[in-house]
Amino acid sequence: MAENTIERKVVILGSGPAGLTAAIYASRAQLEPLVIDGPQPGGQLTITTDVENYPGFKMGIMGPILMDEFREQAQRFGTEFLNVWIDKVDLSKRPFTLYGKESADSDEITTLIKAETLIISTGASAKWLGIPGEAPVPEGLGGNGVSACATCDGFFFRDVPIVVVGGGDTAMEEALFLTKFASEVTLIHRRDEFRASKIMQERVLSHEKIKVLFHTEVKEILGRKEGGVESVRIYNTESKEESLLPTRGVFIAIGHKPNTDLFKGVLDMDDVGYLVTEGKTMRTNIDGVFACGDAQDSYYRQAVTAAGTGCMAAIDAERFLVEHSIEAAVSTQTNW
Repeated sequence: MAENTIERKVVILGSGPAGLTAAIYASRAQLEPLVIDGPQPGGQLTITTDVENYPGFKMGIMGPILMDEFREQAQRFGTEFLNVWIDKVDLSKRPFTLYGKESADSDEITTLIKAETLIISTGASAKWLGIPGEAPVPEGLGGNGVSACATCDGFFFRDVPIVVVGGGDTAMEEALFLTKFASEVTLIHRRDEFRASKIMQERVLSHEKIKVLFHTEVKEILGRKEGGVESVRIYNTESKEESLLPTRGVFIAIGHKPNTDLFKGVLDMDDVGYLVTEGKTMRTNIDGVFACGDAQDSYYRQAVTAAGTGCMAAIDAERFLVEHSIEAAVSTQTNW
């Protein structure tokens, strides 16, 4: 039996750039939103070191600091935060019900959250190799030479050799993008041919700055906390030989998995699991439920675009409440 029940007009599930932007807009509209943090408060930016492509910070900003700024801004306007693990949801009727536990390992439902509208901003997680040296700092070199986003971090690898791991279109796109910065890009794939589209393969194989290693697996990422990545230990599946490949950066490009398992069979999603929204809105197939950020964006996956969709989801939720005559204050927000 749940110890307590919380009722809100707007509940936001996830506290990355999308969720916190939604919270800022909803709280400025005096909707008193509740943000449920989830397993990684602040989202993926909390494991990112330098962020130089978010507008407004001409000298760049550390990812965790940026997310602290987001959070404090949301709190300033009255957003409340709750750190619970959502075990299941009931979206069959409004108010929607979210069932919260103290942790993923707990068996007891301690909190019921009733929501007139729900904004899903649970994000997506990069798929990793699960090898030594890959984990986020301080345990490994993640965020210190190891990345899953070329457009986020490629700028930091000017005139040095880097490695990209993968064989699909994402890996091809990352490798091609990184040639703008790196002295050389080594694309490593464990099979004998790519899964990527033919045109992307042709572009990669014909590029003078890209070297391809087939039949090869990355077994370990080596380096130091002070200097970052120095090399990778690779294994040739044909010759059965191991060797060290010097590199200053490792980009893992084997895909992303949206954190949407909670909504399987309930909300419309694509084959990978990204939530489907209607037209130019953030509406899902259930009235009163909205999705934003990397939970529904498989294409851009940037902090700034996630923030934009968070804004859209909050405005959609506010309009929904007004249209359904649910008590809501008149918005004080401008168009900017």
